[in-house]
Amino acid sequence: DGHTYIPQALEKGATVVFVVKDKAKETDYVSLFVKRYPTVFFVAVENTLYALQHIACMYVKKFPKLIKIGITGSSGKTTTKEILAHLLSEKYSVIMNQGNLNSETGLPLSVFAIREYHEVGIFEMGMNRRGEISELASVLLPDVGVITNIGTAHIGILGSKDAIAEEKKEIFSNFCEKNVAFIPEQDAYRNFLAQELKGTVIFYGESMVQHVRSLGLKGTAFSYEGIPMVLPLPGKGNFYDCLAGIAVAKSFGLTASEIKTGLSKVTPLFGRSQVIER
Repeated sequence: DGHTYIPQALEKGATVVFVVKDKAKETDYVSLFVKRYPTVFFVAVENTLYALQHIACMYVKKFPKLIKIGITGSSGKTTTKEILAHLLSEKYSVIMNQGNLNSETGLPLSVFAIREYHEVGIFEMGMNRRGEISELASVLLPDVGVITNIGTAHIGILGSKDAIAEEKKEIFSNFCEKNVAFIPEQDAYRNFLAQELKGTVIFYGESMVQHVRSLGLKGTAFSYEGIPMVLPLPGKGNFYDCLAGIAVAKSFGLTASEIKTGLSKVTPLFGRSQVIER
């Protein structure tokens, strides 16, 4: 019960606290905090999670000029986000969620880092239950949606890959004609993901590049629009994430040279594709 941690939050400087209405009716419980912290606002709500999501949505709407990119998929979300952030930072002021704060609470908390000077926001969306991607899409209202793949993560909860594909497709649930969806061309669910989707659909994959060559632990070498470049992260999975980043970056007007420069700055996050030499 999160209410248990209210005292600690207040001690650390919290100035607003959401409390479930039934808990707020316990007069002694809330009045004790009110007396001790007279400058703190206590807001009684039906559901604290949904309250957080709703206020996050309202906060995002304060930045109508921000181009919002949502990323989901069974794997590769964080890597795709990190690669894309390096690429778009060559041309734009970028904000993104830190690490893999992509959950029903992680994404809403992350959007509060948006500021007026940010031009592009890149936020990954994870899920471990039905309806979660729809909730997150309703918070962010992404202008651009990226799906990395449809795999088997959380299949024990959702029951089948079909159900996972249906859930991931909800990232496009608020789309209209001006929105853009990026879908992996090699995925078995590509046609389903694109079916009856409002907006523009762009398929991405190995057809975009040439001369692909593994460098082992040093990454993958390839050519894009005639320019040789290297993704300094090992493995095919990371390379496919890179292709998603390139496709989105191209749609944002980056040149092949800018993409090459951006890729050269990519470094692995702690615990992800790190190579430790002894």
